[in-house]
Amino acid sequence: MDNQRLILFFALAAVLFLIYSAWMDDYGRPPQPQVVQEGHLPADRPSAPLAEDIPQVTTTVDAPTPGSSGVEALPSETPIRVETDVLRLDISPRGGNISAAWLLDYSIVPERPDEKFQLLKPVPPNMFIAQSGLLGEEPGLVPTHEALFESAATSYRLGASDDSLDVELSWTGDAGVEVRKRYRFERGSYVIRTSDTVTNATDAPLAARLYNQLQRTELYDPNEARFVRTFAGGAYYSPEDKYNKVSFEDMRKGPLDRSVADGWIAMMQHYFLAAWIPPPGVQETFYTNVLADSRYIIGKYSPVVSIAPGGTQVFENQLFIGPKLQDSLASVAPGLDLAVDYGWLTVIAQPIFWVLSKIHAVVGNWGWAIIVLTILIKLAFYKLSETSYKSMANMRQLAPRLQALKDRYGDDKQRLNQAMMEMYKTEKINPLGGCLPILIQIPVFISLYWVLLESVEMRQAPFVLWLDNLSAPDPYFILPLIMGVSMFIQTKLNPPPPDPMQAKLMMSLPFVFTVFFAFFPSGLVLYWTVNNILSIAQQWHITRTIEKQAAGAKRKK
Repeated sequence: MDNQRLILFFALAAVLFLIYSAWMDDYGRPPQPQVVQEGHLPADRPSAPLAEDIPQVTTTVDAPTPGSSGVEALPSETPIRVETDVLRLDISPRGGNISAAWLLDYSIVPERPDEKFQLLKPVPPNMFIAQSGLLGEEPGLVPTHEALFESAATSYRLGASDDSLDVELSWTGDAGVEVRKRYRFERGSYVIRTSDTVTNATDAPLAARLYNQLQRTELYDPNEARFVRTFAGGAYYSPEDKYNKVSFEDMRKGPLDRSVADGWIAMMQHYFLAAWIPPPGVQETFYTNVLADSRYIIGKYSPVVSIAPGGTQVFENQLFIGPKLQDSLASVAPGLDLAVDYGWLTVIAQPIFWVLSKIHAVVGNWGWAIIVLTILIKLAFYKLSETSYKSMANMRQLAPRLQALKDRYGDDKQRLNQAMMEMYKTEKINPLGGCLPILIQIPVFISLYWVLLESVEMRQAPFVLWLDNLSAPDPYFILPLIMGVSMFIQTKLNPPPPDPMQAKLMMSLPFVFTVFFAFFPSGLVLYWTVNNILSIAQQWHITRTIEKQAAGAKRKK
């Protein structure tokens, strides 16, 4: 009995420990002091040579923020406003960078649906911009992300009958090099197709490469649920290494320098990301950098291309700015769906999300979908749970006899344990029989936890009555209290431990879990509550059946 209770207790503790460890390992790094010196890509860092008789192209990309002392703002730098059916963007003439982006299908908080969520922003806090530029043999020969572009209009809108929208900016250098930067937007898509067309109007070959980068400060989110920390930082994907997170701390420790084909780089935060996706088959170099004022960069640059006099070179890329919608991410680029990070239990979590989304397609409400999924999981583990509850019910029948043994042998632990094992053998009861089924289910529980936490589909999703946001804690703590009551009832159905201290410890768990879950997103608490209620029903039925059988056997005697 004591061993069984201890194992059950440690199984529950293990669930909490694994969840907490995952938070702290991936998301719980404490804020660091501001970085006050320039980053890790020194000006003399070598790059691939263009040719033996011409200088090399530098790979250093030190990007000042808009309005910083590095670049003086001009009156002609009025942002170009672009609006589609899902995005509203500001494109800065300075570099043709995307300096602001709002997601029109997502609000900041559900109480104010007209205030749209802003993912990209040109100034702190939460500064986050997408930049691109060209690097050449000499400064000023080709435009970097600091060059001033021109546009034919200051605003563009995707028409009601249009499927796509093109926004073009142009730059002409003193030496005769011309660059046209084009952004193509498509209806219903968060993918922006970009092209940089370089025309060499000089009388000499032009060597150049394109770089694309994402720059941001550390994330401050006042609307994030307390005690629920999620990853904000860089990430990249390569076919060899698969998905890799690059935290801000990793960037401070040293630069990323990876040559990758068919990959992508991204800056991400809870539910949302921006990612540069190079064309397939092109070997590009991924890098990171740290700038002053705690600004972090993850970027990529292309191989050097030599453009003949009078010739033209087109550099094409894709830029994704939007939510982590799993169904659409997989179609944008290989591995981009891994940005929805379920950790080491992805192999279990992804099928769980697939089932949950199919249920939602039928019932039309994420709260009811969670309830139906909980029922399905409970049915899948019904036999395992039945074994566990039968073992507990049988142990409950033995509780008076176990207490009598404890009273008889007192502090003689050795003789007490021998007597208990003989009783278990005589009654054909395995004291650990209730533990294995619970341990087997733990990976599923943790996987479902990450599914409910990481899925943007459930962001601000309403359920019923006061539960109008499954991604936020219950504002009135009603659901956590119901969960705590259900856990208390479950504890009372279990056989009481003979050890008084252990009994007090087990009875305190409902209170501890109630406080703990009060700060969890209500979608997670809903799952746990429904699972508890179903477990109570199953355990009560099994316990009652075994008690009736025991009473009938006594009457026959």
